[in-house]
Amino acid sequence: MLEVRVSQKIIEADGICSFELVAVNGAALPPFTAGAHVDVQVAPGVVRQYSLCNSPGQGDRYRIAVLREPESRGGSRGMHEVIEEGSRLVIGAPRNLFDLDLTAGRYLLFAGGIGITPILAMAYTLMEAGKAFELHYCGRSASRLAFLELLGSPLFGPYLRLHVDDGPLEQRFEAARVLAGPAATDQLYVCGPTGFMAHVLDSALACGWRDEQLHREDFAATPQARDGDLPFEVELARSGQVFAIPAGQSVLDVLLENAVDIDSSCEQGICGACVTPVLSGVPEHRDQFLSAAEQARNDCFTPCCSRSHSARLVLDL
Repeated sequence: MLEVRVSQKIIEADGICSFELVAVNGAALPPFTAGAHVDVQVAPGVVRQYSLCNSPGQGDRYRIAVLREPESRGGSRGMHEVIEEGSRLVIGAPRNLFDLDLTAGRYLLFAGGIGITPILAMAYTLMEAGKAFELHYCGRSASRLAFLELLGSPLFGPYLRLHVDDGPLEQRFEAARVLAGPAATDQLYVCGPTGFMAHVLDSALACGWRDEQLHREDFAATPQARDGDLPFEVELARSGQVFAIPAGQSVLDVLLENAVDIDSSCEQGICGACVTPVLSGVPEHRDQFLSAAEQARNDCFTPCCSRSHSARLVLDL
C-alpha cells in the first residue's frame, strides 16, 4: 500500500473531478502501463478502483478522474465531497487488467463518458510510440466530457474525433462507418457504459473484426438474474469450518460476517482481489475477471459474486 497526497483537485466536467496524487514522502511512484488502475481507500472499509489517466512516463504522479454517481455507495460521493487538495489517501500499487498491445499496426480507441480515463493513458502511450490511432470520444453533451481542453490541444487534436448527442449531425457517432474495413493488424479498445461498449463491439463484429482484435474494460458488472439462486455450503479446508450460504447472500458476505480473513475490493467480480482456490465442487462463475478458460478449470472462483452448482464448495482457506 502507498500513502499519497492529493496535490490537485480539478473540476473537469459536470459531475467529474480529477485528482493528482503524489507520494507523501516525495519519492517516485511505482511505474504503470496504459490501462492500469489503482485501488483507493476512500474511507474505512470503502475501497474503489480508478483508472490512471496520465502518461505512464510521469513517474512522480498519478492522475485519476471520478464521476459522481447518483447512486453512490460511498466511493464517488466521498471523493467529491470529502477528499480535497492536501488530503492524504492510501492506495494500492497499479494493476493492469486492460493491457495495451503495442504490436498492432493501427488502433481505434473508443471512450464513452468517464471511460476516457484508461483510454487517455493509452493515447499518451500510442502517441509517444509513434503509432497510428484515432480516439473517438462519445457523450450526451460536451459539458459532461472530461479533459476536452487537453484533448483539443495541438498534442491530441489530430487524433481526436468528438461525438456528442446534442451536437451537429455531421459529428454524430456512426459505428458502422468508423469500423468498416478493418485490417488484420488493427486493434480496438473501448471503455464506457455497458450499452455503449456493447454497441461498439457488436458493430465491430458485424463489420468483420475478429474477437481477438477487440478489448474492453468494465466499470460495473453486468446485472445478474437472482431469482433462481439456491442455497449451498462452503467448507474451509484449513479449518474445517462449514458455512451455509443462503440464496440472498454472497459467499464473501458470509465469510466476512464470520471473521474469515479474505481480500476484497470491487465486490462485483471485476477486480479479481478476492479470487479464491477451489479444492472440490463446481462453482457457478458470475465474474468478469476470469477468462473463459480459467472458469472452465473450476479451480478458483470469485466469492463476491459467484455461487455453486454443487451442494458444497471446498475452498483453500
